Amino acid sequence: MKITILIQEGPYNHQASDSAWQYIQAAIARGHEIRGVFLYNDGVYNVNKNIEPPQGDRHIANRWQELGAQGIDIVVCIAAAKRRGIKDDALVPDTRISGLGQLAKMALESDRLVTFGD
Repeated sequence: MKITILIQEGPYNHQASDSAWQYIQAAIARGHEIRGVFLYNDGVYNVNKNIEPPQGDRHIANRWQELGAQGIDIVVCIAAAKRRGIKDDALVPDTRISGLGQLAKMALESDRLVTFGD
C-alpha cells in the first residue's frame, strides 16, 4: 500500500511528529511504501536545521533528514514556511519546499492519506 503522511504540528510541543515517525517506521517494516511526507502549518518546523535538542533527547529534524536520505520525499509547504520565516537555507538536507499541489499529487498517487495533528 502507498501512503502519504501529512503533519500539521511542530516538534516537541505536540505528539504529532513523534507519532508520524513511529507510524512510518511500522509501515515500512510491514512492507508499505511511504509516497511522501508533507509538512503543513507549524509542521514546517520539523525540518528546521537549527533545532538543538538537549543531549540524550531525540533529534526530530535529523529523523526526517534520515527518512529523506532513504528516498522518502519530505516536502515543506511553501506558504506555511513563508508565514513562519522558514526558507530553503533553514531546512535539513534531503527535504524541500513546494506547494499544496505537491500534497495533492502525493495523495492522488497513494492509497491512503494519514494526517497527524489538528
